[in-house]
Amino acid sequence: MCPFNSLTQIMLLILVIILINAAVINTLSVKFQNESVTIHMDDSISVPYTILKDQTVESEDNAKYLLQLKSDDDNIANTNEQIYFSYNELPLQASLNISGVFLGKTSVSCKDVTRNKTIEGHLDVIVIRKQRLIDTIFTVSVATLVSIIYINFGCFLNWGELKRNLTRPIGPVIGLCSQFIFMPMLSYGLGQLLFPESPEMQLGMFFTGVAPSGGASNIWTVVLDGNVDLSITVTSLGNFLALLIMPMWIFSLGKLIFNQAKLGVPYRLVVFSALGLIIPLAIGYLLTRYCKNLASFLARILKGLSSLLLIFIIVFATVTNLYLFKIFSWKIIVAGMALPYLGFTLAFILSKILRQADPDCLAIAIETGIQNTGIAIFLLRFSLTQPAADLTTVCPVAVSMMTPIPLLGIYIYKKIQARIRGPSKDIENRNEGILSNTEEPDCYTINRQE
Repeated sequence: MCPFNSLTQIMLLILVIILINAAVINTLSVKFQNESVTIHMDDSISVPYTILKDQTVESEDNAKYLLQLKSDDDNIANTNEQIYFSYNELPLQASLNISGVFLGKTSVSCKDVTRNKTIEGHLDVIVIRKQRLIDTIFTVSVATLVSIIYINFGCFLNWGELKRNLTRPIGPVIGLCSQFIFMPMLSYGLGQLLFPESPEMQLGMFFTGVAPSGGASNIWTVVLDGNVDLSITVTSLGNFLALLIMPMWIFSLGKLIFNQAKLGVPYRLVVFSALGLIIPLAIGYLLTRYCKNLASFLARILKGLSSLLLIFIIVFATVTNLYLFKIFSWKIIVAGMALPYLGFTLAFILSKILRQADPDCLAIAIETGIQNTGIAIFLLRFSLTQPAADLTTVCPVAVSMMTPIPLLGIYIYKKIQARIRGPSKDIENRNEGILSNTEEPDCYTINRQE
């Protein structure tokens, strides 16, 4: 026999099998009521769908089918339902229950289990995070406590020194340059290096770097015995300069990262952040002028109150953002450590090179390394659609979680030193200065102990 005849028969047999299989596949299709659905994490919804038969393809009326509808990624959305029916029951209407598990996007696929064939039908599933009560409580409580503690700052500050920082702004200039030049460029470079295939994650890193410093930098400066007057000066000036400098970075390097994003600047949020610093400081200043005993008490408890507030913020922020630990990777951890730690280091070295005093170097380093991650998160939610907006907040959250680690190390080291050497009298001397103020412009608040 000619071998080509055998080969031809085999090829014809394969072709017949393919055509038969195709006919089987085309006998059914699934049509969902919507092409895509959005679910909140930990919630469930019901999606109506209809099983249809193809009128152009004949099938036995008593043919039985077992249809499986399954999520392509159970880590994002969970559904795995099966429905058994006969061909003569079609069209058949039913509902699919889907549960949101975690942030992300997935799809629901349809399969004829009895014939091990994929059925035409597709549903896109988007899982997003709903606004929780704990998020609101955290935001309101932290904002309230920081405002209260800034009244203490107003009592603690040497307002004459604050004026000198503005008239001879060597320290503030170093801090502002570190904050608005080093950090944006550093965050851009880290995003490109660690997340080359993810523009969204690059944007998350970049927005963290362009945000100004916040109240946490002042609190850490108090706890670590840095120059609080310089820290307050840099924070206040930085929040106002952010209104001009942030747009420059966002519409230059920001556009290079993600041209399709709807980029914008949260002017209102930045203004509110600045006013949230200035108004309590003004109240504290008035207390030093007209209620010196109360101002002395508030200045005396500032360091202990600051320590308690930092512990509260760290613990509460960790609990509030526990869900994000599911997507923590080594790259995210490295990014969360690298941005603040390099910021601390570069700013401290620059301050040392320019011969600043140790308390000034510490204040500048803290101001540079600590970012207002709330502004970064707002920018991401404004610029990206869900769930990418929430997923990329892992970058500022990782930075905020990793930032306190070296600062806590310094704090513990200082506490050990204080135990060995004895308690410092600096706070007492400052408080005594409140009660011995004169009415001269540079001396009506706390006398600075050099």
